[in-house]
Amino acid sequence: MAKILVTGAAGFIGFHLCKRLLAGGDDVTGLDNLNDYYEVRLKRDRLSQLREKSNFRFIECSLEEREPVEALFSSGQFDKVIHLAAQAGVRHSLQNPHAYISSNIVGFMNILEGCRHNNVKHLVYASSSSVYGSNTQMPFSVHHNVDHPISLYAATKKSNELMAHTYSSLYGLPVTGLRFFTVYGPWGRPDMAYFSFTGAILAGTPIDVFNNGLMRRDFTYIDDIIEGIVRVSDAPPAANPQWDRTCPDPGTSYAPYRIYNIGNNKPVELMYFIETLEQCLGKKAVINLLPIQPGDVPETCADVDDLMRDVGFKPSTSIEDGIARFVEWYRSYYRQ
Repeated sequence: MAKILVTGAAGFIGFHLCKRLLAGGDDVTGLDNLNDYYEVRLKRDRLSQLREKSNFRFIECSLEEREPVEALFSSGQFDKVIHLAAQAGVRHSLQNPHAYISSNIVGFMNILEGCRHNNVKHLVYASSSSVYGSNTQMPFSVHHNVDHPISLYAATKKSNELMAHTYSSLYGLPVTGLRFFTVYGPWGRPDMAYFSFTGAILAGTPIDVFNNGLMRRDFTYIDDIIEGIVRVSDAPPAANPQWDRTCPDPGTSYAPYRIYNIGNNKPVELMYFIETLEQCLGKKAVINLLPIQPGDVPETCADVDDLMRDVGFKPSTSIEDGIARFVEWYRSYYRQ
């Protein structure tokens, strides 16, 4: 089985991915710095489940620490690297911009260098739907231009895509970027709206709903995200001989480089999302309607045609099923 490095292993997506890889018999090394961007207890509880597996080892380290990362790559001899670690959050980037440069730019540079110098056969990394920024053409396609981000978080993810393509072009490194669309589910991130809404509704406190509720999101259930990651990681990209320099396609390349959207392809009205959450909780929300926030977009929708064509997968979990599973986990974990 493969030797795989997963960064952000104690995070929401990283935890679920490690569980899937470990169950399949892969030798997984997980890296995370366990920062306090959100409650560390949740990260440690995820990690405790992974530590039960004999084919898992954990390294506590920040990606921007160059020498420890170099040593990890040198000793690990990884077949694949799945890079999920990042400073997340659009709104947080407005108050703490330096954290995004350190983690998302400097840290990603160290990942690229580690892959380059240690014969990694495929680097898969997390981008984000936020790179579409001011685009309004729906659904968002990997073949669209994404040169107009509206948050620093989005700008760092766009930078990652540019850096990854450069290394793929210069060194022949097979690289795939994945633009995730509003991931939700059990063991999720407490800074995400659906998570905080749940706690507030149960507590009877108001929830802030931005853009007066006129938002649509391509909510994507965690199991669908993991299936997409695994399938893509097993299919390293090749150079596209049809790529045309006179009419460059952003979604593919003359280098072994690809970008895919992983989204449910079925945008959900935010107010319907809240109604579904209320039904699962058996309690009505107290709603505080507010204007849209800086860096936010009113709508997202993923075009997943390339994902379907290349790896034969399209997310399919309904919002009703996904929220029900999340609420069941939330009540169990928080004993509510």
